[in-house]
Amino acid sequence: MNIKIFKTATVCAVLLCVLAACKVTYSLSGASIPADARTVSIPYFPNNATLVSPTLSSTLTDELQTRFMNQTKLQLVPENGDLAFQGEITNYTVMPVAVTSDDMAAMNRLTITVKVKFTNNIDPTFNYDQSFSAFQEYSSSLDLSTAESSLIPELVTQLVDDIFNAAVSNW
Repeated sequence: MNIKIFKTATVCAVLLCVLAACKVTYSLSGASIPADARTVSIPYFPNNATLVSPTLSSTLTDELQTRFMNQTKLQLVPENGDLAFQGEITNYTVMPVAVTSDDMAAMNRLTITVKVKFTNNIDPTFNYDQSFSAFQEYSSSLDLSTAESSLIPELVTQLVDDIFNAAVSNW
């Protein structure tokens, strides 16, 4: 009987040691952030596209910062965060996507592309340098300035989702 207890205690002790050595971070947002990460830096993303929407840079930057503040426990710092972003808006275009029989555009597509360099200073295997694009179509009966007021928030949300997920959803 004592041998059974000894074997059970040994197995339990080994399991406890293994589990204690593992560092797993859980989050309700689905984010997987290194346990040692405490800070994130997300500086202003300039708009270097040929066509420029005046508020796009600040809207994108603010939304990305807000996402990290609301869905993680990381503290926002101006630079050198444990998780660090750099980026720029590289493309902001409008193109016709549906043409009527008299060669007029029936629908236009607004596309925004953002180039992002993500540095994970805790675990560099998750670093990336890539572009993210999002688009929405709108009726050509609307001028761009009218369509932008509803399209930009939707496109920014899509872009922030993609950037956030690429940085912290490691599965």
